[in-house]
Amino acid sequence: MTPLHLSTQSGTVLQGALFSEQPSDTVMIAITGIHGNFYSNPFYRNIGETLSRHGIDFIYAQTRDAFSKMAVINTQTHQKEIIGSFNEDFANAIDDVKAYVDYAEQAGYRRIILAGHSLGANKVIYYLSHTADCRIAKFVLLSPANITHLTNSVSEQERAFIRQHIENGRGETLLPFELFGWLPAQANTAYQWLYSDLLNNVHVEADGDFTQVERIQHTGALLIGRYDRFTYGDPAGFLQNINAHFPNAAQNELIFIDQTGHTYQQKEQKLADILRDLLQKWQK
Repeated sequence: MTPLHLSTQSGTVLQGALFSEQPSDTVMIAITGIHGNFYSNPFYRNIGETLSRHGIDFIYAQTRDAFSKMAVINTQTHQKEIIGSFNEDFANAIDDVKAYVDYAEQAGYRRIILAGHSLGANKVIYYLSHTADCRIAKFVLLSPANITHLTNSVSEQERAFIRQHIENGRGETLLPFELFGWLPAQANTAYQWLYSDLLNNVHVEADGDFTQVERIQHTGALLIGRYDRFTYGDPAGFLQNINAHFPNAAQNELIFIDQTGHTYQQKEQKLADILRDLLQKWQK
């Protein structure tokens, strides 16, 4: 495993890792979700080690919210900046994903598979819908995040507090409570979670706003655990509803993994094996 330190166009440095055991023309980039690091999502190691053993490189791609807070040196300002889930601006998602795709292109990969887990899957949708990046061969969406499920837990009192901070120009103030009961956040970030549609692009409801999904011409695969608790008890229906809005829905593969949930606990190697078989099929 080789550490990666990639600079975005704005100079923010993202930390990832490359799994590679032999020269390969195919790479899978996995955009992490919120707090989607090796510690909270150990399945990344299973995926990386499994794919690389079978001649497919793997990039574990942290974005700005992989941890609560990280200190990095901006390559443009040469100043220290603090990034993390507490102050993430969703509008930076395209910049973040592009940094990894640019790296893969410059490294000479001929086939780039763009994947994302949880909020990372939403970022992949956002990226592809706005860039139509022809360098991407296929996408893989792992347990897309149902943001409405999360925001429904925020009380009206908390929402009013957040709106008041924004109106009073105190967007960079850290909230005195944790959003969703577990996420320390500045008012600006909390406001985006509640009211921005940038990453709120998949839904349980059939009449939800699928504008971004409907713009994507790429094809690929969507995966979910049958115990995923962010889908109101219907993971299969959630994934089928998302897929129905892709222009080329019939060409996508839907894969359901039994006896596991949002982070594939106890099925980490099963997930890795499924992805290996999927990518090997796409290579033919």
